[in-house]
Amino acid sequence: MQYEGYVHPGFTSVAAEFMRHIRDDGKSGSALSVYHHGHSVIDIWAGKRDASAAPWTEDTLALSFSTTKGVVSTLMHILVDRGVLEYDQPVCHYWPEFGANGKGGISIRHLLTHQAGLYNIRDLIGDAMQMTDWEYMTSRLAQATPSHKAGVEHGYHGLTYGWLLGETMSRASGKNFAQLLQSELVDPLGLDGMYVGLPEQEMHRRAILTAYPKRSVEASESGRVRRKPSMQKRIRGQMITTGLQVLGLDARDLANGLAPRGMSRFSFNDERVVKSCIPAANGMFTARSLAKMYAAIAEGGELQGVRLMTPFRVRELSRIHSRKIDKVVPIPMHWRLGYHRVFTHGPRTPHAFGHFGWGGSGAWADPSRGLSMGFTVNSSGAATSPFGDTRLAFINSAIIRAAEHVDGRRGPFHNTLIERFYDLVN
Repeated sequence: MQYEGYVHPGFTSVAAEFMRHIRDDGKSGSALSVYHHGHSVIDIWAGKRDASAAPWTEDTLALSFSTTKGVVSTLMHILVDRGVLEYDQPVCHYWPEFGANGKGGISIRHLLTHQAGLYNIRDLIGDAMQMTDWEYMTSRLAQATPSHKAGVEHGYHGLTYGWLLGETMSRASGKNFAQLLQSELVDPLGLDGMYVGLPEQEMHRRAILTAYPKRSVEASESGRVRRKPSMQKRIRGQMITTGLQVLGLDARDLANGLAPRGMSRFSFNDERVVKSCIPAANGMFTARSLAKMYAAIAEGGELQGVRLMTPFRVRELSRIHSRKIDKVVPIPMHWRLGYHRVFTHGPRTPHAFGHFGWGGSGAWADPSRGLSMGFTVNSSGAATSPFGDTRLAFINSAIIRAAEHVDGRRGPFHNTLIERFYDLVN
């Protein structure tokens, strides 16, 4: 198996690392894009995009789960930078119905930092397919009662995040989410593939997730008797529960935040799901579009003459708000305003931030290094979590080491003037 596309001579080691993590099973593929100091240095793809062995091509789109949250967050910051929204304004200032049941004090900052207490989707809706209905989901969230007082605790809003931010932006701007995405990101940057709710005319470009069954949601409702989990799975589940308890966490919070009822009958390959707008989980992207969006952030808000936001806004969104373990995810994510830390196997990343997704996708920016990346994939790797898997840490490490070599840095993190500045704000 070989990759196609372009690799800068200084980044060939990254391409080799990328290829090492693609399954040679006739149905798995991936794409990787990297920008360095505002220029594309890697734009490659390889493998297959579905079980029919259709090749992954230059324009293939892949559903990228929570990587979508980074796109939603970037839209929010663009609108804040223009004065359309304010971080510390109550959400109900823009969305009056949202103030019901004790939510009048929840601000946009609380939403961005997962402190609103509205992560419990399991008790919010009766069936996962209801997530495909924007009006229903936003009306349920408007009437919801938070699990805790805003700002007191953290709980990763794994699925509710997108509707909360999306509806707030829509109310303030007068545009729906698809219109905002097109006018604020896709058109200005000339992105070739960034959708949350894939149009019918683009369906031919999508990769099929290999980790999900091909049968439709209707076929999975056949009424077959479920088998009891094996002893091994029950033991593993008990170990996870015990580990969470040691950390002072409740396994029920994990389920409440990430597993709505009916998920066993829900498939992200279902065309109804792919066409719907779930801005926390079902973005369809090219790696190129993700990397280019984050490149603008890495360059202080401007890329190739297009300004998305001011340098001040980039400093604001990159400031760490919490280093705690939250009620849903038992890992300190170092939450910024809508973004989390970047994991590697070695190189330090104190100033890097972005968002990764279930199944392995991810994208991030590091303004101190002038670096950004986007990674899309259709099959899970080892140790998959809500924030990607082990492949990302290896690929991220290779990218950073190559960039430092090209820049002639001394050691794992050369302390330039701009890096000292980012040390102060973080």
